[in-house]
Amino acid sequence: MKKDNCRRYNLRVYGIYMKDDFLLVTDEIRFGRRMTKFPGGGMEEGEGTIDTLIRECREEMGLTPVNIRHFYTTDFYQETEMLVDKQQLISIYYTMELPDFDTLTLMDKAFDFPFREGAQGFRLLPLDRLSPEEFTFPVDRRVAEMIIAQKRLKR
Repeated sequence: MKKDNCRRYNLRVYGIYMKDDFLLVTDEIRFGRRMTKFPGGGMEEGEGTIDTLIRECREEMGLTPVNIRHFYTTDFYQETEMLVDKQQLISIYYTMELPDFDTLTLMDKAFDFPFREGAQGFRLLPLDRLSPEEFTFPVDRRVAEMIIAQKRLKR
C-alpha cells in the first residue's frame, strides 16, 4: 500500500469522573477555539491507554486516577476536527476515581479564565440536568448520552 493512501489514526483517552451526582468536565482553549470536553488527551508513542489517562490526569489536574474501568470506545467513523491533516479519531473513555479530588480548583461557570491558548479549567455539571449539547465534540456528546441513559436506568 502506498504511504499516501494509508489511513492515519488519532488515539485519544478520556476519564469520566462522577461525584455526588455531578460530572467533571474541562473547559479549554486550543487552536484558538473554546471547547468543553472530558479530561484527557492524546496517546503518546509507547503508551498504553491507561498509561495515557494517568499521565493526562497528572498533567492537567495533578491527580492520579484509580479504579479505572473501560466505559466506551468510539464505534463510528469520526474525523478529527482540529487538525489540518485529517485523521480518523478513536476515543477511549474510562470511568475513574480521583483520590484527593477535593484539592482540585473548580470553576463556577464555563470559561472563567482569560482567553489564551492552552488555558484550562475544571467544573462540575449536575447529572440531573446533563445535556449532550454541553460538549463540543461529537464523541463526547455520544458519551454524555450514554451517561444520561445509565442514570435513567438507575432510577
